[in-house]
Amino acid sequence: MALPKAPVKPGRGPAHAQIEAALEQAIERGQLTPGDRLPAERVLAQRFGVSRMTLRQALGELERHGLLERSKGRYGGTFVAEPKLELVGTSALSDQLRGLGLAAGARVLSALERPAEPHERGLGRRVYAIERVRLANGEPVALERGAYAVDIYPGLLDEPLDGSIYELIRALYDDVPVRAEERLEPALARRDEAEALGIDAGAPVMLVERTAFAANGRPVEISRDVFRGDRTRIVWESEIG
Repeated sequence: MALPKAPVKPGRGPAHAQIEAALEQAIERGQLTPGDRLPAERVLAQRFGVSRMTLRQALGELERHGLLERSKGRYGGTFVAEPKLELVGTSALSDQLRGLGLAAGARVLSALERPAEPHERGLGRRVYAIERVRLANGEPVALERGAYAVDIYPGLLDEPLDGSIYELIRALYDDVPVRAEERLEPALARRDEAEALGIDAGAPVMLVERTAFAANGRPVEISRDVFRGDRTRIVWESEIG
């Protein structure tokens, strides 16, 4: 770990902003790497020549941007966070993770056939309900609760479900998902969601409600996914004008 030299100089903007920029640059250059523990606040404040209040303001901003994470307790402190995964939407997650050079996987929590709930009626009378924790290099990144049309994907639960379900569907069935509507909103992790994802209850998450459609326009999947806010970022490109 190589901490930057004290960057705070008069006339170059607020002190906390200079500290943020210096630490962010050190992370980008690999001088600070994921898992590195920063020195105590008192030591850092002396190094940068600022008050502890100013230092905390800088660390708080970096934490909000997902570059640092702080914890309390005997083994607590301020650590360099794992970089966020940048996803283009949330569909075909396995394909996206592999495109980022990560091993994609899933841990199945439950898989059963049941009657469709009212909001799932477009899938037919019965659905396969599959709940899984999605993994990137073995680390939980999302909790996925999906419902799939039984009459379109008969026997789906007999197949291995610890990989990409979309790949299974493409390999075994004719009506594959070709389009998805996704609704994203910020949320706080419920206790059961936090336990599955290995985060604190009440931690920021992204709630994604998705409906996937086959080429003929029929819904084939309805899911409610919860993505870790500290590990994922959704990006997209828009045309202007």
